[in-house]
Amino acid sequence: MIKETEITCLPGQQEDEAALKAIAASALNIPPQTITAVQVLKRSIDARGRRVLYRMQVKVFVEEAYHPETYTQHYPNVRNGKPVLIVGAGPAGLFASLQCIELGLKPVIVERGKEVKQRRRDLANINKQGLVNPESNYCFGEGGAGTYSDGKLYTRSTKRGDVTRVLRTFVAHGASADILVDARPHIGTNKLPQIITAIRETILNAGGEILFDTRVTDLLVGFGKITGVQLASGEKMQANAVILATGHSARDVFEMLHRQNILIEAKPFALGVRIEHPQEIIDRAQYHCDLRGPDLPPSYYNLVEQVDGRGVFSFCMCPGGIIAPCATEANEIVVNGWSPSKRNNPFANSGTVVQVNLEDVAGDSADPFKMLNFQRRIEQLAFTAGGGKLVAPAQRMVDFVEGRLSIDLPENSYLPGTRSVELKEILPDWITNRLRHALPAFGKKMKGYYTNEAILVGVESRTSSPVKIPRDKETLQHPQVQGLFPCGEGAGYAGGIISAAIDGINCAIAAGKIS
Repeated sequence: MIKETEITCLPGQQEDEAALKAIAASALNIPPQTITAVQVLKRSIDARGRRVLYRMQVKVFVEEAYHPETYTQHYPNVRNGKPVLIVGAGPAGLFASLQCIELGLKPVIVERGKEVKQRRRDLANINKQGLVNPESNYCFGEGGAGTYSDGKLYTRSTKRGDVTRVLRTFVAHGASADILVDARPHIGTNKLPQIITAIRETILNAGGEILFDTRVTDLLVGFGKITGVQLASGEKMQANAVILATGHSARDVFEMLHRQNILIEAKPFALGVRIEHPQEIIDRAQYHCDLRGPDLPPSYYNLVEQVDGRGVFSFCMCPGGIIAPCATEANEIVVNGWSPSKRNNPFANSGTVVQVNLEDVAGDSADPFKMLNFQRRIEQLAFTAGGGKLVAPAQRMVDFVEGRLSIDLPENSYLPGTRSVELKEILPDWITNRLRHALPAFGKKMKGYYTNEAILVGVESRTSSPVKIPRDKETLQHPQVQGLFPCGEGAGYAGGIISAAIDGINCAIAAGKIS
């Protein structure tokens, strides 16, 4: 007999087999010795009361054999299959490739950046010397921005596709099976590179191709149909399906499309700062304790406040994390956050941003680069204010709200360094004013949040693409170019690793119908 039930346990018991059997036996009113196994289906932390608990949906095996699930996946050989060109090796591109293989199609990935291991040298140059390689950085390269931006797998995009399928694919390539049960699954930046490498090997072993350090400069189009792409080297690659999965920071791709008179549109995004606290402040507030115990993970938060008809919200929260420099061009500052798998750094950071709508930005509403140019100007202002070498402008939280320059800045995780600046000199007034109203309000919702121990680091500006590449809702093809499939975050159809992966799968299925 197998029964499903919900149980609660104390921290420290969540992975204790004997404790879980005893708790499940009590919940089902059966003898503990009749339980052969307890399989956790879903697990979350409930910190609403004074006592923190784990809540779990479990499957209880009563006098029934339990065989742990395996997650290996098998793919056919597509070496001689019909090619599908996939531009970009981020989550959308990689999962599009895996789906192509399942359909018997041969994926050919064209990636402007480097393999995971080679990217590390360029990231070191960014952090230590303030030097940005425009082809290899935190955004460009194998695995895309997701490889070095934490590996958070939480998503609300459950209606777009099979989230569990994506998670199982990660587990089959080396991720912990915990991501299948945790309410807020997370892999960790230290573990993602090995997983991305394993996915690459799967694609190559199945007969797919991956071209690194290879940039697409033109789409080949004839009579309204895609025929392939042209590379920076001048080489032309032929295919009747191209999945464009280039990420939200590939500005040259938007320029390429516009130059070729392929429709793109300006799109809203969000802008603000990355806020960092000592992790212990967040733990005290969320767990109602003086010191977090070893059986609880570093706590996270999710905050939102309506100010003057516009949402101000936390975004991409990284417990035990690090603030990273994510510029893709010289003379700009962009910050993001990531965490290792153990989330054991002493700080917690989160983007805190305000929605930017088309009417907020001056200029022709029909200009597809209106929002991108605004984004770029803010990033350049931040670079100038920081003084160069990717030193970021920063301010203590209470100082920012009360309008004074910080005399000094607290210790923080941003490796290139921070410089005390009044952030109102970088951000538009309507962003600054909303943040100034929201931060004290956040402090009322979460004790200890509003403090001068917290630092605001500018700017968090790559929350989503400022450009949308339109596509037909049914065929997922560009309305002007048959066989061109705009895909993922860069095209405006995803907002994280899982949603990008799902969109890649969907685009590959659509491409399979014309290949």
